[in-house]
This record gives sequence, C-alpha cells and structure tokens, in this order.
Amino acid sequence: MEKIAKLALEDGTVYTGMAFGAEGEVDGEVCFNTSMTGYQEILTDPSYRGQIVVMTYPEIGNYGVNEEDFESWKPHLAGFVVRERSRRVSNWRATGDLDQFLKRFGIVGLEGIDTRALVRRIRIHGAMKGVLSTVDLDDASLVAKAKASPGLVGRDLVREVLPPEAFEWHQPLSHWTKLNGQVLREIPPDAPHVVALDYGMKYNIARHLFNTGCRVTVLPGTATAEDVLKYRPDGVFLSNGPGDPEPVRYAQQTIAQLLGKVPIFGICLGHQLLALACGAKTFKMKFGHRGANQPVMNKDTGRVEITCQNHGFAVDPDTLPPYFEVTHWNLNDNTVEGLRHLEVPAFSVQYHPEASAGPHDSHYLFERFRQLIDEYRGAVAKSA
Repeated sequence: MEKIAKLALEDGTVYTGMAFGAEGEVDGEVCFNTSMTGYQEILTDPSYRGQIVVMTYPEIGNYGVNEEDFESWKPHLAGFVVRERSRRVSNWRATGDLDQFLKRFGIVGLEGIDTRALVRRIRIHGAMKGVLSTVDLDDASLVAKAKASPGLVGRDLVREVLPPEAFEWHQPLSHWTKLNGQVLREIPPDAPHVVALDYGMKYNIARHLFNTGCRVTVLPGTATAEDVLKYRPDGVFLSNGPGDPEPVRYAQQTIAQLLGKVPIFGICLGHQLLALACGAKTFKMKFGHRGANQPVMNKDTGRVEITCQNHGFAVDPDTLPPYFEVTHWNLNDNTVEGLRHLEVPAFSVQYHPEASAGPHDSHYLFERFRQLIDEYRGAVAKSA
C-alpha cells in the first residue's frame, strides 16, 4: 500500500504526493536539477548535502542503479522529489531500482506532485527552505518546521562530507569499458604528484586527474598548507563541495598560503574558495545552477561550452582583485564561471568539466592543469 508524504516550503506552500524510499522527516533547501539522466550521480554527489533535490524531468529511474556510478561512498542529499519514478528498470548494468536504493541509504523520496509548478515557484521566488515528511502530515506543523530550518547560508557543510584520512587514488576513468579506444596506463613513480584537497570531491574528478598521468593523493579539506607541502606536490587541486564557501575559512587560509608555491586548479566550491582566499566575495544566487545544459562562454577561444553545474553560490566579479582575470562567464545570467590568476599559476572554473552523465566540452581543463604542472616543474628544474 502506498504511503502519503508531504513537502512544505517556508512560504506556506504544501505539496502532497506518495512516499518512496525511506520513511522519515528531513529538512533542507529545496532546489531543482534539469538533467534528464545521471540521477545516481546526483544522489551521491556530496555537493548536495543539506538539500532536497527536485528533478525537472518527468520520469526518473528507468535505467535503475548500479554499484559503479557512485560519485562518493553514499548519498548525501536530504531528500529526493520526482514527478514519477519508473517501476520498470531496463539496463544491463542495473543491480537495483531507485526505490530500493533510497531505502538502502535512508533517503526520503516523494513522487506524484506537480514538479513543474514547484520548479516555477522556486524560479520566481528563489530557493526556499523546506521539510519533506512521511510521518508528520499536518500542514501548519510542517510549514513551521520549514521556517525553522537552518538553510545553507553561514553553515560549514564541508566538515560533514570530509574523508576521514588521506589516501592514494588509483582508479582510472572506467573499470568496465575503455573510453574511445583509450589504453589505460600505469602511472610511473616519477610522474607529477597532485594533492587533491577534498571538500566533498566527486570520484570522477579524481579519475580525470589520474588519467592525466599524475599520481594523486587525496587529503581532507581541513589540511593545512604545511600538511599539503609535506607531500611535495607538483600541483594542488581544490575540489567541489557543499554549501556556502564563506564559513570554510580554514580552507581559504590554506589556499592563500599555497598560492605561488605550487600550481593550483579549482572546481566549483574550490573555485569560490580560491577567489575568497584572494580577497574576493561570494553571494547566494536566487536559485542556482543545477543541470547538464548551462552555456558558458570561453573568453580565450570565443567558443561556447555546454557545461554541467551544481552550485547555489557564485563569485562577485566586482570584488575581484586586479590580478584576477575572468576567463569564462555564464550566458544565461552573466555570472562568473572561470578565473585565472595573472601573477601565479592558478586557475579555476565554477562548473564541472568531469561530469558524467554530462557534456564533455570542458575535459581540456584537466590537460591544461597537467600542462601548467609540467611548465612549473620545468621552471623549477632550470632554476635548481
């Protein structure tokens, strides 16, 4: 027998549908994602910590879930909302369905509501705090809880998704097939060494770093500059992660101390933290960018890249110091999508070049990072 569930927003709007996945009650910021596929990657992306995610595509779950398409060790979002979940799974890699997956990890799901109306409300009024419940079905009670939810601003959610300790990464882009005839190679011991600061890093980012031919060591995002430099890195990567970058001050301090000592590449939260470490400011967006179809202009090439994005905060261009150059911007709302430091080897992008499922327009950024590392190593060798 199907069970009723409700989603209440802080503005008093309540949506009633059917529960799936785990039973319970969760709160978080309600946001939407426009991707048609990649729901397992969305569910397991640590950047969604503290959020209730609404999928705009009307049917979700038709290709099931598997044990390979995880972007972290477990789902991190608070709740999952769809118009309709597929009862039938059809994919040769599937090992289960969406309902079983959410039950396994304790994620509350809601289906059968008008997701188009919900997304329109968020687009008009902005992302809102909400409560998703299968246990409390009283509208007034749920709205009061939604208003009392802490939201994302000012919270350090990075500490909730950190890896427990440092580790070496050895997994290439694909275990089950080679991509485009690519030959997987062994990484020699004298290969460039990249230290990835993990603020909630997606696995596919580490795979891309590894596939550039670099040795990859992952450190928790709380690592100090001294901790990082002990590994004698040839490059430092700043990962994606959840929530508001401003309260993550320990990371900003580390980045500021690393600038000029080693090449740096940041993605998403790492992009924002790099800007903050250099004195810029960030701001909360009205409803953010979440989906696999965001158009971004590359200033260097004049080409438009279709990108996958997942962020609710952005860098304020008016606060950037003069030694920062904006290299990419969003064609939908003109927000900053890429930065380059003009005095030291450091650059960043707001979007996800590694996204899978997602477009491949920006894979070149990983090779650019490798090129920057090689140039820096060569310069150091000449001066030695």
